[in-house]
Amino acid sequence: MSHPDPHDEIRLVALRSLRGANFWSRRPVTRLDLAVGAFDEISSADVEGFTEALVAAFPGLWEHRCSIGERGGFVTRLRRGTYAPHIMEHVGLELQTLVGHDVGYGRARGGDRPGEYTVVFEHVHAEVGLRSAALALELVQRAFAGELESVDYAVAELASLAASPDVPALRQRVLCGVTGGGDRAAVREQMVRRGVPDEELIVDVAPAYLLNAGLPYSRSEIAVILDAAPTDVPDRYAEEDRAQQLVSVVADAVVRDGVVVCPAKEWEVQDRIRDARCRVAVFSTADDVTRRDTRVAHEVAFVRAGRIVFEFQGAAEDGGALDPEAPAAAQVAAALAVRALDRLRPRTEAPDAAIA
Repeated sequence: MSHPDPHDEIRLVALRSLRGANFWSRRPVTRLDLAVGAFDEISSADVEGFTEALVAAFPGLWEHRCSIGERGGFVTRLRRGTYAPHIMEHVGLELQTLVGHDVGYGRARGGDRPGEYTVVFEHVHAEVGLRSAALALELVQRAFAGELESVDYAVAELASLAASPDVPALRQRVLCGVTGGGDRAAVREQMVRRGVPDEELIVDVAPAYLLNAGLPYSRSEIAVILDAAPTDVPDRYAEEDRAQQLVSVVADAVVRDGVVVCPAKEWEVQDRIRDARCRVAVFSTADDVTRRDTRVAHEVAFVRAGRIVFEFQGAAEDGGALDPEAPAAAQVAAALAVRALDRLRPRTEAPDAAIA
């Protein structure tokens, strides 16, 4: 049976390297977006000789356990029938393994439109990761076309790249990263009003930036998640589970036992923060913080009768009146973030008297 030309059908839409913590991993990853055309319905089992040719070119694929969880698992998947994006994930990893890089994490997921997919895999060297993605596309196209033989040229090219200097690792440290779909800039303004020096780096990280580039810094003392309702990402990443995962990325860079401020009732986000070994500080713009929130929260802040109230270790403290001209969520989250900072590294300056 003849099939459409894979060189025409399977196409690269986008390719990028994510250096910092990101939606998929706390490690650097390579991301490629694909359109697969007719090969959305054509699996490895549908093309005679595909599996044999691919495994002959990459004997190391026998070591890929895949979802089956045992040696030869991925080869079993090939024989049963799996699709181009998943195959490219494994080929991209195996190409890096062949030049001595210890990599194993990868994912292939549906894309933003029918027939499009996102593939990510970890890399040790950014340029090797990017080139492995491009070569994986080429080699999988050739395998589907029945043209795959030696991959020595690809391995030689990657070995040469691996011997070249890598892109420097992210080392920037900042005070605070802020994400969510709300008014992130207002959080910084409110933190400065409450006494945080203006020269401190409070970084506004849009969810779309997190998705497409990962965090732009390596460490922060604290983080603020205004909400889990991103408005600047494709619809599939705005769905509840993915949105929660996306905004929680800021917790991955917070120093161990640092504090992440997040909304009340966002319990999945709170769990992710704790998984990142951070403490949770919970805020609400109403007097509705639940027992489920307080059970895990290091500190809480809420609004009662137009004033911010802090609760820490069972004691309540007034945090000042809300400004009706500023976003309420930004005010309460910023007030709680500054409180967290004061406990982490006490300041000598008093907060702006206008807030009291």
